[in-house]
Amino acid sequence: MNPSTISPCIIVQNVQLARDFYSAHLNAVITFDCGWYVNMEIGTAGATLQFMQPQSPEQPLFQGGLTYNMQLQSTDLVNTMHDRIVGAGLPVVMPLEDHPWGDRGFATLDPYGVALYIYAETEPSAEFQQYFKK
Repeated sequence: MNPSTISPCIIVQNVQLARDFYSAHLNAVITFDCGWYVNMEIGTAGATLQFMQPQSPEQPLFQGGLTYNMQLQSTDLVNTMHDRIVGAGLPVVMPLEDHPWGDRGFATLDPYGVALYIYAETEPSAEFQQYFKK
């Protein structure tokens, strides 16, 4: 198997809530929207995500436990995004910190409890360098 892309589709009751959040706070560009399904692109690297309202009673709603790791190009951009998130009054569930595993990042939540870990790579500590395979 050799897929050309893999992207998450989150099943939610209200697609508009997700669409509005990602457009307003992460500059997502809507590439498809039929009301009950929306496809969004974030950034220029081809990152996409989708939200869909259930189309049958058997289709389960998202129950939480998902984190999007969103890598930015620099720690300055991470700092700017952190200030933007805090300024918008969104929750910060993991504080902005430099981590020994090799990044600077923080986490917030979308309206459905999906965690967004926003980070940029930094030099890992000696303790964590041994775990990198490349």
